[in-house]
Amino acid sequence: MSKVRVCFLGTPEFAVTSLKSLLQDEHFEVVGVVTQPDRPAGRKMQLTPSPVKNLAISAGLRVISPESLRKSPYILDEIKKWGAEVAVVVAYGQILTQEFLDMFPFGAVNVHGSVLPRWRGAAPIQRGIEAGDKESGVTLQRMVKKLDAGDILGVRKVTLDGEINAMELHDELAVLGADLLRVELMDYVRGNLAPLPQDEASVTYAHKIEKAEAEIKWNHSAVAIHNKVRALVMGPGTYTSIGGKKIKIHKTQVNVSSGTQTDCGLISEVNEHFISVKCSEGVLNILELQPESRTRMSVREFLKGHPLKIGDYFGN
Repeated sequence: MSKVRVCFLGTPEFAVTSLKSLLQDEHFEVVGVVTQPDRPAGRKMQLTPSPVKNLAISAGLRVISPESLRKSPYILDEIKKWGAEVAVVVAYGQILTQEFLDMFPFGAVNVHGSVLPRWRGAAPIQRGIEAGDKESGVTLQRMVKKLDAGDILGVRKVTLDGEINAMELHDELAVLGADLLRVELMDYVRGNLAPLPQDEASVTYAHKIEKAEAEIKWNHSAVAIHNKVRALVMGPGTYTSIGGKKIKIHKTQVNVSSGTQTDCGLISEVNEHFISVKCSEGVLNILELQPESRTRMSVREFLKGHPLKIGDYFGN
């Protein structure tokens, strides 16, 4: 069987793993890559290509970076010339038109970071952890115009403990997503796999993470705050304040998960290993944190320059 000609669309590191897999697979030929335009990054805000663009250029692939596929009909004409049989979309970051989806004999498929139909939308990995899900995974779906509503071609599942953070899960799912392309995509193209419709009654949505969510609310439960800290490590992170100064919170641990508390935000224990804080339900230990204009550090390091005592309050 001849190689399957692939048009790849993706932008961040999550997509790099899938593109690498396709490039290394003798059954596929990546004929072109579409990614987001270069964006300002770093302290100097220099224009920086996406991780996918860097890989594509190093591999000698054709690369285009339109601001919008919807507003660039000439770009669609260019992609048609590539002669791709299927489009593979992995965290591309733009809405695709029906015209684009219809350009390929086998349509377009998408690697999505959840077990669909749970967590359709922009932030499936983060929202799953924030909700305290015990299971996550990655889905290969046939793309349709409705957001993440396409028929399912394959799923890989993972069991979650209460400590894994979003970045760690991100890396694990990226590998599983690449495996879906290696196995299920090929089975689909060969006609050996029938897509399965999603259960619309089970749909949940993973809305985009907003910066306003980053501030810790100590009148929430210890478990809920712990889950938020784990979820937002991919950005924007979480923070609290003391004495009017922001402190980023990087790692936490649930000390006591139940029991109604008063004095939410009250520091109830301080030692070189953790700082315990009362929540509306339970007590949370802070393990790693970051004061303003400093790097991430352990509690021991933090206390050397920021003495805290039992009875102090976070969130003021």
